[in-house]
Amino acid sequence: MEEMSGYVERITYCNEENSYTVARVQEKGKRELTTVVGNLAGLNSGELLRATGKWVQNPKFGRQFQVETYQTLVPATVNGIEKYLASGLIKGIGPAMAKRIVQAFGPDTLEVIEKTPEKLSRVGGLGARRIADISRAWQEQRDIKDIMIFLQGHGVSAGYSAKIFRQYGADSVKTVQENPYRLAADIRGIGFVTADKIARNMGMDPASVTRVKEGVVYVLGEVLNEGHVYYPYLPLLDRAAGLLQVDREIVVEAVAGLFTDQRIVLEDLNKPEEEFQPNHKAVYLPAFHTAEAGLARRLTALAAGPSLVRPVDQGKAMAWVEERLKVSLAEKQKEAVTCAVQDKVTIITGGPGTGKTTIIKAMILMFQALQLRVLLAAPTGRAARRMQEAAGIEAKTIHRLLEYSPQKGGFKRNQDNPLAADVVIIDEASMIDTILMYYLVKAVPLPATLILVGDINQLPSVGPGTVFRDIIACGRFKVVTLTDIFRQAAESRIVVAAHQINEGKMPDLRAPVPPARTDFYFIEQEDPERAAETIVNLCRERIPKSFGFHATRDVQVLAPMHRGSAGVTRLNERLQEVLNSREPKVVKGRPFKVDDKVMQIVNNYDKDVYNGDIGLVASINPEDQELVVDFDGRLVSYGYNDTDQLEPAYAVSIHKSQGSEYPAVVIPVLMQHFMLLQRNLIYTGITRGKKLVVLVGAKKALATAIANDKPLGRYTLLRERLQ
Repeated sequence: MEEMSGYVERITYCNEENSYTVARVQEKGKRELTTVVGNLAGLNSGELLRATGKWVQNPKFGRQFQVETYQTLVPATVNGIEKYLASGLIKGIGPAMAKRIVQAFGPDTLEVIEKTPEKLSRVGGLGARRIADISRAWQEQRDIKDIMIFLQGHGVSAGYSAKIFRQYGADSVKTVQENPYRLAADIRGIGFVTADKIARNMGMDPASVTRVKEGVVYVLGEVLNEGHVYYPYLPLLDRAAGLLQVDREIVVEAVAGLFTDQRIVLEDLNKPEEEFQPNHKAVYLPAFHTAEAGLARRLTALAAGPSLVRPVDQGKAMAWVEERLKVSLAEKQKEAVTCAVQDKVTIITGGPGTGKTTIIKAMILMFQALQLRVLLAAPTGRAARRMQEAAGIEAKTIHRLLEYSPQKGGFKRNQDNPLAADVVIIDEASMIDTILMYYLVKAVPLPATLILVGDINQLPSVGPGTVFRDIIACGRFKVVTLTDIFRQAAESRIVVAAHQINEGKMPDLRAPVPPARTDFYFIEQEDPERAAETIVNLCRERIPKSFGFHATRDVQVLAPMHRGSAGVTRLNERLQEVLNSREPKVVKGRPFKVDDKVMQIVNNYDKDVYNGDIGLVASINPEDQELVVDFDGRLVSYGYNDTDQLEPAYAVSIHKSQGSEYPAVVIPVLMQHFMLLQRNLIYTGITRGKKLVVLVGAKKALATAIANDKPLGRYTLLRERLQ
């Protein structure tokens, strides 16, 4: 970190949304003006700026000083004061008025404005109203500066200080002093760790119950990221005590306080038929307890409710459907369609090539013939588009179906404003987490039919819960499991290999004899570094040259883990380097290039982009601090402060690939990934490939994954509630 200081000559750019500012500063003893950039809330021409930061080289604008922390002092000279007032600092004072005020009061001008503003009436053209406006604007400026100095004095960077001021305004200091942990809940990018650092800098006792309460809530948030809907009481105490480095008794007190404050829900896990265990409790964040319990109640009510589907002659109906589709349905397919017509809630599960798409088409035909309103949806945009192309009628993402409104902070469709539907069909249902499924079933009218289609052998949802698996396992609803692979699908080695892996068998890894080709390859390479080199070469040359796929748009690398030489992080670095020759631009400390492949990693309802959406960077504008991403033809703008929602996506984790299909998929399978080598992980990765799948790695690693059919458990009580 370096220091610099000088007088602000002019502000060349300021983004009111995030306070990002570009200023020209006259440093003492230097002839040339210095360009200073950063989140500089309340900076004005004429002020003395003292800043710490680092020098950076902007490809377009040259050498700049990037500010981390700063403070400003009002100018002392008459010339500086005039420039300061003329800068637009105070609405109603332009260059001419600034000159007249300074002529009247000279070096005492700022003291007059602050302490005796009534004296301004001596200046022609300034009435009581304008003087009041000047006084108020001056005070706001002082508030901003005081807040920024206070926050930075407690270890808050200029960027976060600007976010805090935008959130709380004049109450910023008061809010942070009363409870700095509010920052973690209210401001994106400030997590518990940052808020805790601020609190410690302010002198908060590490054993304070306030701190420990927030730490417990943070741990519950962390376990949600691991897929759990709740966490057992005793492990929660241990985990929180370890993280916070406090005695367990303080955590017990904090949990009790959170329960009293209704910030958590405690549920007894003891069952009447079993021996009582003390402290055998589940700890929930309230929203997740409400969602899990509400989901169980609503699904049960849907299944028990009256049906809008009138009885039909199944034999005649099935013959009519087969004639319209020009197919002969297998027995399991007929069973699935029959159940969908007869039952209020039906689950259809099956692997690739088992005819799920044909069943959806058949059901739609049947329901339309009965003049019922059918709605189709899937968790992701890509899955919804595939569903629409296959079915021939509109399909939406679940968020769009439920009409999420950022302004109203929730879904418009709910039990009071249900969907205008008689039948709701959801594809890729294994991806849906507890919260989203709760909102979905709340919006399905009680007389409507709900059909969930998916693959139980895929990885569970990225979000908390194992909803699809629990609904199937509870035994309350009709489940049809498709096992037959149809002839056309059976010609694909991708499909055959996926089913063999799912059955615990090693797939045929032999390559065809040239010039014959296949759609499934295994390239043996046990060394992780060499495996990574092979993957880069496949993406850059071999696959585009041999199969005609575009290296960036069509080929997707899917890795089990982020870490390691053949993990997501390192592969992204290498693939960006070889697949995109454009000049990088540093955005919030990360290199982005135009045409980079990127993934949205959180749901952003305002921008209508969701976790797992992949796009290409369309433009980067350092002057406006804006990065634009093209998501399948839809341009979405990101301020630089929002780019933490994006990650490189030349390589992504297999978990993040759920619900998507790619023309070509390359997967490293190495002992380096031992911790995550599971059957459903490899199965999910392989089934993402539409036309080509290439595994690179060790046969031992693949065998290890296939043998491990015990997925990591998640804490959820949905199955028990449904039972």
